[in-house]
Amino acid sequence: MNMSKNNSKSKFKQKQNKVELLLLILYVIGFYIFCIHRSLRLSRDHFSKLRGLRVGWLFSPARLNDASDDQWRNFRTNLPILSLVFGIFTLLANIFRKLFCLRARGMSFLWFFLSLIYLSYLHGACILFIFLIASSNFLLVKIFARAKYFTFLLWIFNLGFLFCNRIYQGYSFSIFGEYWEYLDNFRGTFRWHICFNLVVLRMISFGYDYHWAHQESRFDQEKHIQRCHVCKSGKNCYQILQERNAHMNDYTFTTYLSYLVYAPLYIAGPIISFNSFASQLDVPQNHYSIKEVIWYGLRWVFGLCLMELMTHLFYFNAFATSASWKMLSPMDIFIVGYGVINFMWLKFFLIWRFFRFCSLIAGIEAPENMPKCINNCHDLESFWKSWHASFNKWIVRYMYIPLGGSQRKLINIWVIFTFVAVWHDLEWKLLSWAWLTCLFFVPELLVKSATNAFQAKGALDGFIFRELRAAGGTITITCLMVANLVGYVIGPSGFSWLISQFLSKEGLNVFGFMLLTFYVGTKLMFHISDAKQSMQ
Repeated sequence: MNMSKNNSKSKFKQKQNKVELLLLILYVIGFYIFCIHRSLRLSRDHFSKLRGLRVGWLFSPARLNDASDDQWRNFRTNLPILSLVFGIFTLLANIFRKLFCLRARGMSFLWFFLSLIYLSYLHGACILFIFLIASSNFLLVKIFARAKYFTFLLWIFNLGFLFCNRIYQGYSFSIFGEYWEYLDNFRGTFRWHICFNLVVLRMISFGYDYHWAHQESRFDQEKHIQRCHVCKSGKNCYQILQERNAHMNDYTFTTYLSYLVYAPLYIAGPIISFNSFASQLDVPQNHYSIKEVIWYGLRWVFGLCLMELMTHLFYFNAFATSASWKMLSPMDIFIVGYGVINFMWLKFFLIWRFFRFCSLIAGIEAPENMPKCINNCHDLESFWKSWHASFNKWIVRYMYIPLGGSQRKLINIWVIFTFVAVWHDLEWKLLSWAWLTCLFFVPELLVKSATNAFQAKGALDGFIFRELRAAGGTITITCLMVANLVGYVIGPSGFSWLISQFLSKEGLNVFGFMLLTFYVGTKLMFHISDAKQSMQ
């Protein structure tokens, strides 16, 4: 009798979930139809006031393309030459590896030579600054790696150059005397100190990995293999390549330099640890088959087509860079803000995946930077694990765990996000973004710790708990959107103006619609998560 009662309850719940899912999908479809229609009208009505629009190639010659974002415009313009250069580099690397059976030492020389050609074009004579700082860091690591105060020295050295590079704008050769002044005429096509931010992360990674190589490893390889479906199949996942200490013979100057300036990942990443890089120089990655790498590239091409369609139809970023959002109604501000964040996600998705694809062809796997769509993140923790994920892995390994991990979580996030802000650039709006994110993060961490201890005793408790989670997700998405708009669009000075717009009569109605939309989106994310769990 009880079994039949439980079965009927289960069937009723499944039916209820299906009805809820159908209603959520209908709302989402309606929301996107509304957003697309309104965005098209905004672009049509305001295009003459926007900066950064160029003549496009889709639909008709009169259709303009949003080229207002410097990063995307430069990447898109240089995509043919980048594809040609990396195509030649990866072809040469694979041919030499097979012909001469090159392992770690031989491949490090080859990639250093190829990357040197690449850097000479990018930075010209400024590669001297890169190799001077890199060599100093190598000496520091080799001399002090076993000292107790080594990590302090490593951070002081790298943070010092991170700040100095920005303050002095990459230095001038004239500071070394008139004899060297002529080299300022050969500074290349790309500012070296911008790319050096990633080099700093690699120098710190090399330092820590070499430091830990002298200690007993805490990584339980057998336990990991039992849990990891990739390693169970006989392949090597990225985590095992990272956590397993490289051989002492791999910590050479040439391997170190080839790691710092490895061409496919030099400009934008993704960020890879030294251990992982050195092991894949020796034996190419076997996680992805040739078929999977080709499919990965085809998916990237589809993403590029989607971006071209988006920038020809919707001028979200042009509204942000032209400060034209100040002329818009609260509803239009919400739509443009939502569009800007989606544009940013797709931009970085395409840039990072292109360089990762090139690296995969060369036999070196880097972490996926955008493993999850931005519209499928309902809490800050999952968002930061899915946005620039390789940087997140780097932070966890080289900052979060050494600072004490989860035992000092509430303090660590302030240190980490402040570092992330100054690592990107020395700007107040980025620090504002970092500290706003921390302010929003603290309540989430406290609520999560409380909910982890909560046990749902019945259907009603489960329903209430799920609704509270949905409400929490709604607030988190709102805070995340505000923090990113302040950090990357309106700046701290525009924050009070934004609040005043949404506290008006019209703004409050829009704010209610926004909260409802994020609530529906969060509930839909729950259904997606449940479906994934049932498939496992």
